[in-house]
Amino acid sequence: MQFQTVMVSLFINFFFLFFTGTKSESGQKDMELRKTSIYNTIDMAPQLDYYANTLPHQEIKIRPSLDFNQKLTFYYISIQKTKDENEEPQGPPGKPPTRFGWFIAVWMRCMLNIWGVILFLRLTWITSQAGIGETTFIHSLAVSVTTTTALSISAIATNGRVKSGGTYFMISRTLGPELGASIGLIFSLANALAVALHTVGFSEVVRDLMRSYGTIMVDSLNDVRIIGVVTVTILLFITFGGMDWEAKAQIFFFIVLMASFVDYLVGTLIPPTLLKKSQGFFGYDRDIFIENLTPSWRGPDGNFFRQFAIFFPACTGILSGANISGDLKDPSTAIPKGTLMAIFCTTLSYVVIVITSGASTVRDASGNMTDLMTGNSTSGCLGPACKLGWNFTTCVQSQACSQGLANYSQVMGLISGSYYLIVAGVFAATLSSALGFLVSAPKIFQCLCKDNVYPYISFFGKGYGKNNEPLRGYILTYLIAVAIILVAQLNIIAPFISNFFLCSYCLINLSCFHASIVNSPGWRPAFKYYNKWTALYGAMASFALMFAFTWWAALVTWFVISLLFIYITYLKKPNVNWGSSIQASSYNMALSFSVSLTDVKDHVKNFRPQCLVMTGPPKQRPALVDFVGCFTKQVSLMICGNIIMFQDSTDQYVKWLNKRKVRSFYTQFTANTLRDGVRYLMQASGLGKLKPNTLVIGFKSNWMESSPTTYHFFHILSLLIQIYIIITVKTVFKNAGGTKTIDVYWIADDGGLILLVPYLLTRRKCWRSCKIRVFILGDEENMMESRDGVSFLASKLICVFLMPCSMNRFLETVAPYRLYDEQQEDVSVQELKKKEPWKISDKQSLPVPHGDCPSALYIAWLDTLTCGLHCPAVLVRGNQENVLTFYCQ
Repeated sequence: MQFQTVMVSLFINFFFLFFTGTKSESGQKDMELRKTSIYNTIDMAPQLDYYANTLPHQEIKIRPSLDFNQKLTFYYISIQKTKDENEEPQGPPGKPPTRFGWFIAVWMRCMLNIWGVILFLRLTWITSQAGIGETTFIHSLAVSVTTTTALSISAIATNGRVKSGGTYFMISRTLGPELGASIGLIFSLANALAVALHTVGFSEVVRDLMRSYGTIMVDSLNDVRIIGVVTVTILLFITFGGMDWEAKAQIFFFIVLMASFVDYLVGTLIPPTLLKKSQGFFGYDRDIFIENLTPSWRGPDGNFFRQFAIFFPACTGILSGANISGDLKDPSTAIPKGTLMAIFCTTLSYVVIVITSGASTVRDASGNMTDLMTGNSTSGCLGPACKLGWNFTTCVQSQACSQGLANYSQVMGLISGSYYLIVAGVFAATLSSALGFLVSAPKIFQCLCKDNVYPYISFFGKGYGKNNEPLRGYILTYLIAVAIILVAQLNIIAPFISNFFLCSYCLINLSCFHASIVNSPGWRPAFKYYNKWTALYGAMASFALMFAFTWWAALVTWFVISLLFIYITYLKKPNVNWGSSIQASSYNMALSFSVSLTDVKDHVKNFRPQCLVMTGPPKQRPALVDFVGCFTKQVSLMICGNIIMFQDSTDQYVKWLNKRKVRSFYTQFTANTLRDGVRYLMQASGLGKLKPNTLVIGFKSNWMESSPTTYHFFHILSLLIQIYIIITVKTVFKNAGGTKTIDVYWIADDGGLILLVPYLLTRRKCWRSCKIRVFILGDEENMMESRDGVSFLASKLICVFLMPCSMNRFLETVAPYRLYDEQQEDVSVQELKKKEPWKISDKQSLPVPHGDCPSALYIAWLDTLTCGLHCPAVLVRGNQENVLTFYCQ
């Protein structure tokens, strides 16, 4: 047996080599990936490339189909996803793209973007306002938001391979293109605006430094503009050098910042000079620490929430590493490790600065050497400086103090060993942040452009060089930054930037929480410290902070996102499928509601005609589709059925229905005959209570020209268990009905479906102006009794009688199909029926089809009823059960 298996294995491999010819390098690699076991010579060994079919703009591989494997053949296809029209053809292989690890690209980059001017120029002032205790609490609250967001980022990053696009890629692939593209555009703009914000911060420090030396170029405002434009231009040229140059510049800035921190910490240990004491710095002192431990609110910003709003931007920047995810060696490892380490290190640095500055510097000082006390008397002296030999009471009482934690913004420079190293640290913090945002904004926008969610922006999706650099995006970001620098209205722009970042945090946390609660099998993050409740807290806290900081900016932010969401959802409708959690949620809701319906008992008030429409290929019978869609859309179930002889693709028909805006399912069934197919389809279609209760078929208008063996109407109708509608229509249901009249001939009382269908039809906007007339059989007394019952459905009730001419035409129509058995002797009806089962005996009845009713008889009856009508006609038959009620019961 083993020998036979080996022979089969050798034959299969020989067969494969014979048809593939000379193996290429890729073919050799594929052969190496095959299992060497004699029990598996056809299937490929597991390859990660086979699971990359959901990644955009990537070369993917398709594994051999089961059909080919069963035929003992193997094929390998490498196809290229649709490329952007502007994408350059790939040349000969050159140097591989530069990829970075977690230390430089994530940890260091996040720390540089978290540290900023607030650290150097505002943190000590916040400490004077809120005190050491509440400042630490403020920082803890802010870090709780950024940490939960980092945990959510880590969960997304470890849920699968993360490509370029950063925050936009993560949100869009989790929540779908609607929310993802909305926040992607907003977040790209926020990064571009942040370039201007940090550049202006740098420019203001340079301007103040120049003015201290008596140097002025034009005036205070224009000097900031000139310095800002020159600075951002230099940063642009650094980005043109590629990620290598940008990374080197960031390393330089990081070294400068670390040097400034060391300088500050060393300065706290150096005994202060008399000049520094006059400015409020005395070194570590117990009384100063106790005095600064509690809050001392001052001015219009003297409250907890205002100080929290001022401090919070000092904790942002945690997405800087994730935003360049396409340039990371291993994003799933680098993003969690680097981001969380950066938050920990920056948190530690903030706490150290708050404690050291609050324990060594008084809140108020004059900066005058004359306030040095010469005697030992401290009577009338206010503040902890009194015990240290300085009396700042005069400036405290007059509120004229210019030094100290509460009055001097550059306390870190005062405390440090070298003031100029702190200035260099301010330069490094602002320039590194500006450079980081100048890089991240185009990379996020590039991914957004490549997805073709928005029109007219694909131009900026083109990449250059080995790292696919978005040079066009760099220029666009540069132009936006220059425009903002020249306008110089940063007080208006700054709240929007904070809100944009908070909005991003909110949606990142929301996407993780939503993916967790819908229990999608595709959501399986490897990051073990993630929890859905921390993600919910992060989303709610971010949303609340947006309104707590600047409520009007929060309203504008969400309004813009809502407009973009509506545009993408209802106007653009991108043809993408990323397997989002929204899709998983829709499935869960549909499944839950469908199951809950099984416990609900049917009631006549809730009856809905759930239609199985035998359309065949739907585009071949558009009138039938349009008619049923008119009264089932947003009301009840509609299924377009097709009986086929062999399996066929359904995608083209579903797309046609969607394009025609018909809300219907499409299902096809393989059967040998139409009768069997319809029987099986009615039993198999639907789910639970969402099953068809009404069959809709079209009328065969040329039935007299066809073979009697093709008369399927009666054969189909005889197997029905509910209700059927036979329709002879023209394509008029895509147009407005205007003021036309719908005539209803209520001949047989079979439950009232014939009244319900036209009523549902007139609920549509295009048929709302139509009037309904109901014709009934009977006398005037019967008409009066029925008038009150149908008054809510019909505008007019008319009593009619059957005309003899209609009966004569019917007899003429069925004459070719009669057996005339009573005129033939010595021949039984059964013998005649065996030869021609579709023919009609002389004793068979007409309107209601019985089991032995010939198909020709029933079709002739239907043809007679619709003869002479030049408008669409619908023939309705109920199953004797009420589908509407005239009573409030």
